[in-house]
Amino acid sequence: MKSIIFLLLLFITSATFAQNNYIVKTEDGRRVLLKADYTWEYIDAAPKEASKNDISEATKTDDACNLGADYEEPKLNGKIQSQLKKGRATIDDVKRKVAKDYNCSVDEVILISASEQKSKGRYQFCANGKKVDYKRTGFTIIQAGKLF
Repeated sequence: MKSIIFLLLLFITSATFAQNNYIVKTEDGRRVLLKADYTWEYIDAAPKEASKNDISEATKTDDACNLGADYEEPKLNGKIQSQLKKGRATIDDVKRKVAKDYNCSVDEVILISASEQKSKGRYQFCANGKKVDYKRTGFTIIQAGKLF
């Protein structure tokens, strides 16, 4: 009898945890509730209105690359880079991926900052005049904030 009650309670708790709802934010700033039954609804009725001045100032300060003419890329750890050659995940490989994603040449991709270890790394680049963030986990290189 105890085992039947235990299995029943286990089933009920697992069923309640399996039905999670998620809140995500769209590109225009509205929040959306994604329900477990594959439906969705807006939480915010209307998108946040921003004036043109706010948008232009934000892009000037946040996305624009304001690098001086004498800017030099930071030097990376040579030991880590030599270990990453095996899996084609060196800084040159990351730059090639950024150039491919942003339709520019590898020479136009400039490393702004880097934080790397043997197993992971985060990089900030200037590509086509825009700041972009990439991350490396092992030998996998992906744009920061994206799943696929």
